[in-house]
Amino acid sequence: MAERLSQGNIAIALMGNTMATGAGLVALILVFGPVSRAHFNPTVTLCFALRREMEPAPALLYVCAQTTGAVLGVILAHAMFEEPLIGTSSNVRNGLGQVLVEFVATFGLIVTILGCLQVRPQSTPYAVGLFIVAGYWFTSSTSFANPAVTIARALTDSFSGIRLVDVPAFMVAQLAGAIAATLLAGWLFGRPSGERDEAPLHSRHGASTQGR
Repeated sequence: MAERLSQGNIAIALMGNTMATGAGLVALILVFGPVSRAHFNPTVTLCFALRREMEPAPALLYVCAQTTGAVLGVILAHAMFEEPLIGTSSNVRNGLGQVLVEFVATFGLIVTILGCLQVRPQSTPYAVGLFIVAGYWFTSSTSFANPAVTIARALTDSFSGIRLVDVPAFMVAQLAGAIAATLLAGWLFGRPSGERDEAPLHSRHGASTQGR
C-alpha cells in the first residue's frame, strides 16, 4: 500500500512501512504475549534458549513456526493486493554497512527486550514497537532484525524486499547480534527481578518479548 500510494517518493513509502510495522507489532505482542510470549523472531527464541529459559525442542518448533508464518504472511499480503503469490526480490541489500547495521539492530532489539523484562515488563510491547520504528530510520537496511522475516522478504519483489543472495549475510549478522546481546544482557541485567533461582521464565511470566 505504501509503495502504491507514495508515487515514487521513497521517504513516504518508508514512513508507511514504519507505521504499519510498529503499530501492528505492538498489537500482536499484546495479543499473543500470554500465549507464547509473542516469539515472532528466531533471534528472540535463540536468546531465551541460550539463557536456558526455553528448552531446545520447543525452541526449534518455534523457529519452524516463525519461518512458516513469515512465508505465509508474504503469500497473504500478495493475495490481498492481487500480486503473484510468490516473487523474487530484486532489491540489492549488500555491503559491510548493511550487514553491520543488522548486527546492531538485532543487538539493540534483544537488549531492549531483556532490559524491559528486568525493570518494567509491562512496557515491553511498546518498547519493542518503538525500537523497530526507530530502526527503520537509523539503519541503512531498514532494520530487518529477524531471520524469518529476512527469508520472507526475499519472496516479494516490492519495496520491502531483499535479494536471495543477500539473505545469508543478513541472517549471520542477526544471529551474531542476538548472541552478543544475550551475553551482555546476562551480565547487565541477569534474570527479571524476583524470579532468579525459580522455574523457567517462559513458564511463569506473561509479559511478551519479541521483534518484527
